[in-house]
Amino acid sequence: MVVSPDWSLYRSFLAVLREGSLSGAGRVLGVSQPTLGRHIAALEEALGHRLFTRSPDGLIPTSAAKMLRPRAEELAAAADALLRAASGLPADDVGTVRIATSEIVAAEVVAPVLAGLQCDHPGIVVELAVSNRLEDLLRRDADIAIRMAQPQQDALLARRIGDVDLGLFAATAYLKTRPAPQSVEELLDAHAIVGFDIPLSYTRTFQLQGRPVTRERFSYRTDSDTGQFAAIRSGCGIGVCHGPLARREGLTPVLPAVFSPKIGMWLCMHEDQKNVPQCRLVFDYLAMGLRSYVNS
Repeated sequence: MVVSPDWSLYRSFLAVLREGSLSGAGRVLGVSQPTLGRHIAALEEALGHRLFTRSPDGLIPTSAAKMLRPRAEELAAAADALLRAASGLPADDVGTVRIATSEIVAAEVVAPVLAGLQCDHPGIVVELAVSNRLEDLLRRDADIAIRMAQPQQDALLARRIGDVDLGLFAATAYLKTRPAPQSVEELLDAHAIVGFDIPLSYTRTFQLQGRPVTRERFSYRTDSDTGQFAAIRSGCGIGVCHGPLARREGLTPVLPAVFSPKIGMWLCMHEDQKNVPQCRLVFDYLAMGLRSYVNS
């Protein structure tokens, strides 16, 4: 098996051809004269031809060296072109990454995390899609998704972030108008409750002592998670929200012994995206920020 000589030997050969001496070539390449001498000897042995003869005026190229010079020049040009192309490639932290998540997480959780990401990596462009469909990843409508349920699709890479605690909370402004309820009956009979308008599967989570709380009980209805959170924060009534958000906003827990479920948070991306540097960078950054959120 014939082993092709290393490119560095041809580089040394071409430098000696151009400069006419080992010392001159050494200055150009930043390589010692003995090293260049070994390179020329190794190339001569590999090719089976004498490339230079010594004379008082320096190294004289042989006919074999003269014949090889055009090919060596082509190699040098190709190497320079490769270097220029590599210098023009985008860095690992440059590019567009599309993230899909729910409305409340997009507005209240992801935005602060991504502010830090874009400060550290200004070359990353974020596209945020408000969606709860895992199909977004399978159809490649998004690169990364944050979900409040464990994905079942084999094609997805999923990392469990942790559990987000839910609870009933009220703003100080609301509790100034009436004292906090001490029982479920008092909550349902004597308080304003913020809740959903159209029942969906996840709204079944809202049960008090085994009894589902339906829309008829709500004095403020909206199917927007951010709309509900804004209403609770503004003092419109008592409602369900993420514990970390409530604690951040200084909201007061209501009947925590009665209602305190937890839901898992998962960070997902398609298996094919895990080797894309920009996606991996954003995925790991989100994992760190979301883990801090669920533990707050």
